[in-house]
Amino acid sequence: MRTKKSSGLVSTAGAIRLMTHAMMGAALGLVFGLALILMNPLVATLLQHGGSPAILVFVVSLVTTFAIGATLTGVVFILTEDNET
Repeated sequence: MRTKKSSGLVSTAGAIRLMTHAMMGAALGLVFGLALILMNPLVATLLQHGGSPAILVFVVSLVTTFAIGATLTGVVFILTEDNET
């Protein structure tokens, strides 16, 4: 009788892999935000006139959007790897 293998998402290693994907997405969001500010001077001007709350909203929205996207992509990758093995 074959033993049932637990999913890669349920284990501790799966949670660490998901957190790694989320951190990579957050870093990518920060890099994208920096590139957007450097390449488009209008965005930098808007952030200067908006003050500290505008900068906070800009950074938090980019970081969370990219982190959530990378985490969901990581879930798909982990589940696909589990199905292949």
